[in-house]
Amino acid sequence: MLNMMQDSFLPDMLRVAAAFSFQGVMVATAIVAGVGLFIGLFLGFAAKTFAVQQDEREVKVRELLPGANCGGCGYPGCDGLAAAIAKGEAPANACPVANKEAHAQIAEVMGTSVEESEKMVAFVKCVGTCDKTEVKYEYYGVQDCNKAAVAPGKGNKKCSYGCMGYGSCVRVCAFDAIHIVDGIAVVDKEKCTGCSSCTAQCPNKLIEMVPDRAKTLVGCSSLDKGKDVKAACSAGCIGCKLCVKACEFDAIHVDNNLAYIDYSKCTNCGKCVAVCPVKVIQVKAIS
Repeated sequence: MLNMMQDSFLPDMLRVAAAFSFQGVMVATAIVAGVGLFIGLFLGFAAKTFAVQQDEREVKVRELLPGANCGGCGYPGCDGLAAAIAKGEAPANACPVANKEAHAQIAEVMGTSVEESEKMVAFVKCVGTCDKTEVKYEYYGVQDCNKAAVAPGKGNKKCSYGCMGYGSCVRVCAFDAIHIVDGIAVVDKEKCTGCSSCTAQCPNKLIEMVPDRAKTLVGCSSLDKGKDVKAACSAGCIGCKLCVKACEFDAIHVDNNLAYIDYSKCTNCGKCVAVCPVKVIQVKAIS
């Protein structure tokens, strides 16, 4: 009798449990689906309510920028510059990498005119190649100019003002426009876009932006007196002022033992080049 009751009771319990289990699954599924639907509707509503409308001009300007994200414009990448131009915070020709056609198109988008500024290129004020200067000791540290600059004597080269040659500027250039040649950095004028990213990487501040038209350049940055310069580098400026006397256009001066050229006055006549005893003033020094 007991066995018969058990035989009939157990299947009934299993059926009831199965029914409750199925019902529980359905309820849970419905709850999850309902919550998902609610969240989806809420997110859709929030996206429309709190959406920030992007200026169409910003989108068009961004499409016209080269996308180099070099930072040469002073803004955080091309997106940052596009936003600044659209807001009127930056001129249409703020990108040093974009060409004149792109500048004109950006100006058209903004409904403004643009006056093209003079193209600038990077120049390394050092011609102290391996055969013209020597090292004081062997450096085995990190191959980075900024790291080497804190080594004893501001680096291992005899001239503490010159190019260290470890390529910090090379690594930051996005255009393959600067390379280490015979121990010093050399700029390829044809590839240089004038973004100026390399200038910030040089611990000795050797890299400066000069007009693209400039052909006569002083390849030195040493402020030491002539005797000390000669002891450190055979190609360094000794501050003799022969170049100053030779120039008929008042375009070159010696300040703090170093010759400087005023590119607004320089005619590239080459007379200063001819009289320089150490040949530190060169024509077409950027190749």
